[in-house]
Amino acid sequence: MRSRRLRLVDRQSQDPRDDELLRTLGYKPVLTRRMGPFGNFAISFSVISVLSGCMTLYGFGLNTGGPAVMMWGWIAVGIMVMFVGAGLAEVTSAYPTSGALYYMADQLGSKRWGWYTGWLNLLGLLGAIAGIDYGAALFAGAFANLQWGFEPTPGKTMVIYLCILLLHGLLNLFGVRLVSVLNSISVWWHITGVAVIVGVLWAVPSHHQSASFVFGKFVNDTGWNSHWYVVLIGLLLAQYTFSGYDASAHLSEETTGAQINAARGIVRAITWSWIAGGVLLAGLTFAIQDYSGTQNTDTGVPPAQVFLDALGTGGAKALLLIVIVAQLFCGNAEVAACSRMVFAFSRDGALPGSQWWRRVSDRTRTPVHAVWLSVVVAGVLAAPSLYSSTAYGAVTAINVIGITPAYAIPIFLRLRNRHTFRPGPWTLGSWGPFVGWIAVLWVAFVTVLFLLPQSYPVTADTFNYAPVALAAVLLLATIWWHVAGRRSYETPTYGNARETAELEEEIV
Repeated sequence: MRSRRLRLVDRQSQDPRDDELLRTLGYKPVLTRRMGPFGNFAISFSVISVLSGCMTLYGFGLNTGGPAVMMWGWIAVGIMVMFVGAGLAEVTSAYPTSGALYYMADQLGSKRWGWYTGWLNLLGLLGAIAGIDYGAALFAGAFANLQWGFEPTPGKTMVIYLCILLLHGLLNLFGVRLVSVLNSISVWWHITGVAVIVGVLWAVPSHHQSASFVFGKFVNDTGWNSHWYVVLIGLLLAQYTFSGYDASAHLSEETTGAQINAARGIVRAITWSWIAGGVLLAGLTFAIQDYSGTQNTDTGVPPAQVFLDALGTGGAKALLLIVIVAQLFCGNAEVAACSRMVFAFSRDGALPGSQWWRRVSDRTRTPVHAVWLSVVVAGVLAAPSLYSSTAYGAVTAINVIGITPAYAIPIFLRLRNRHTFRPGPWTLGSWGPFVGWIAVLWVAFVTVLFLLPQSYPVTADTFNYAPVALAAVLLLATIWWHVAGRRSYETPTYGNARETAELEEEIV
């Protein structure tokens, strides 16, 4: 009977075993599996996007610890994120669904665990869209300033930002195949872009900073007296960049061989981003000609000033275009990941208006309404940037404190249930508990760290609004749980254990 069922599905799907496993996990396949292993890796690599995270927070890094904290922080944070990514990949292999983190938490913990994990994950994903696309708007404004003398005021930057959001919303309406193609192009654009930027910055300028400057110069322009405090908050640049790799998990229902390929996608994306980002930060910092001038640049974007001082106007504009295109790829991938999270969370009845957000287009098999919800809310999140010069840093912190704890919760629950947890074909084996505890402790540390104020004195302009956003989301989640969630939110029960074990053996 079971083999007959598999043959029947084979005529309708590229990989019947993937869809059969999804049914065992409790979901009917409604999305199209057209993403291979490279495409799955590409979406997380595109979302991490060293040409977005490293570049948009480079000015923050210049003030908050300077080159030494940026370089050594990148190395240290990258190592710790590898622990988090590996722990998350192992759980993803066991539960490859679009819901990803919250579904894992629900199955390993309880409905409450899944509920709050989902809301944290959603906050982080929405914050990521806002951070990425607003960063792209800042760089686009800097390019327009060099090309046409455009003055990138907060209002004009917001208009550019909303146009970018609209573009990404439209691109995500055409189905996962286009998303996969764009992400595959994005990988090569990022790798080639980093190589071109670093190569040009090394070959053209007649003057470069010394290695002692790049790896040893400490700068504190935050207003805080404690150097250690500045070092710790300076880790935000790296930690913000190293986020979004759960995109591989969120796209698992559209990935062939998801139990293996989604897990590998997470780990490979972190590894290659770590290498590429380290090279990029070093190349950029070696090429600084005027530190103070770079910090206080009229372009509003310190990397643009590095390009300008080192290469002149023509070279600076060319490199800025490389960065802007990479950021556009990144934002498009993040909208895809976030919309799948909205779709899955609504499928399980967790969001207000779930029956609307879980709808899938009959033509493209894309959650169209979820795409537009993601874009609109991301637009609202960046609105404080109209009034506060430090709001962008708060948006990036929202991304970190929302999504990073959501990574750790499934890992923690896997550790708590280590005797009953049934791993998928991608597993850490006996290393699982060690990797998991390192990951959980690191996440707890950085979550507290990025709730702290980033500048002194603390005023309305310099206040870190990330704790407010976190509190608001947790309050909303709690209220909605009592109003409707405890009745409307329901994930399916995991299927028959024996049948699942047989299916996993076939996949391996």
